[in-house]
Amino acid sequence: MCAITRRTMLSAPLMAALADVASSVAGGAHLQIVPFETSPFPYAGDIPGQNKPFLDAASGTRRGHTSPRGGIYWEDETYSDRRVLLYVPPGFDPKRQAAILMFLHGNKAQLMRDVVMRQQIPQQVAASDLNAVLVAPQFAVDALDSSAGRFWDATVFPQFLDEAAERLAALAGDPGTRHLFQTCPVVLAAYSGGYMPASAILQARGAERVKGVLLFDALYGEIDTFADWIARQRSQSFFFSAYSASTKAQNLDLENRLAEKGIAAHQQLPQHFAPGEIAFLAAGDSIVHNDFMSQAWTRNPLSAVAGRLRGAI
Repeated sequence: MCAITRRTMLSAPLMAALADVASSVAGGAHLQIVPFETSPFPYAGDIPGQNKPFLDAASGTRRGHTSPRGGIYWEDETYSDRRVLLYVPPGFDPKRQAAILMFLHGNKAQLMRDVVMRQQIPQQVAASDLNAVLVAPQFAVDALDSSAGRFWDATVFPQFLDEAAERLAALAGDPGTRHLFQTCPVVLAAYSGGYMPASAILQARGAERVKGVLLFDALYGEIDTFADWIARQRSQSFFFSAYSASTKAQNLDLENRLAEKGIAAHQQLPQHFAPGEIAFLAAGDSIVHNDFMSQAWTRNPLSAVAGRLRGAI
């Protein structure tokens, strides 16, 4: 089933992509976009390390946040969407080793318009044949803002996973799978501005469930956090970062920091991932950052990477 609560003006290509999703749903997949009680936004706390409230602007009764790149965004328009995309691909088998693939979208994104239709993330997960379900929370809506919201609170991530487990079990039509979804490994896949929520999650309670991090032109900052996580978890987890010219300098910086720690990394996409695998891939300086999730070093890069994870989870 597909539950969508907002109307969007759709172009012909996007309508065609939506038809593809509907076809996959009819073929045995389950896709749903629903509000969560435990969601990244709304968020009324402080910005970590800045000693100031996230909602730092006001106009009458409206509250807003001043984004370094986008200016003031208002809470009611940008930071109030509690929805999360859930997807159980056709052929998902709860009796096999399974994982939750958590996709963290970048800036200027909406779940249906961008994650489902433009980037076709559910279709890429299904095409990978990885025995995984997809969870993709909405962050700032259609904004130049990478804020992690409530994921900055170290207690929220495990609460989010618990709610996702309950809802995934219901979506799969098998309440008995709730325990599976409560305990199975989590793989973070972050695109662009998704690096900041990924960094917050790696510092949260429950982060021990994260067995892999995939960055898709996403290493714009938080390099210390990723370096520390790799050093701490590399014996049981994996890390992969593909990049264009947009994040090339940051990726080279992270590679150098790891080398200083005596941590070896490959500069290519592994044929098969395993715990302890650390790899970087220069996708090419001519790759368009905004198209990275659909056309990078290959078409549908998430599918290309996820298909190599079966031995690592």
